[in-house]
Amino acid sequence: MAVLTDTVRLKLLRGLMRYWSSEWSNIPVNKAQLAAAVNATDDWLDENSASLNSSLPEAFRTTATVEQKAFVLACVALARRNPDLVKKILGGID
Repeated sequence: MAVLTDTVRLKLLRGLMRYWSSEWSNIPVNKAQLAAAVNATDDWLDENSASLNSSLPEAFRTTATVEQKAFVLACVALARRNPDLVKKILGGID
């Protein structure tokens, strides 16, 4: 997976700020701190993508696209802490 461009990181930051201001209570960090968290997370994903890929079962690893692998990662991470949001994204979890 490629690192996000600065423009995409900024759009993601704005989206997170909108989401938290409408869905959750305020997060106790300022805009620069949240931007640093977005950047660090993106950098970590870039640095660890090979490790994630090698941990996937061979059948999925060799046939799924990078986008499909990223979607699985995002859904699993969200399901750990916000299963209701994953239900909204997927249209339900049976």
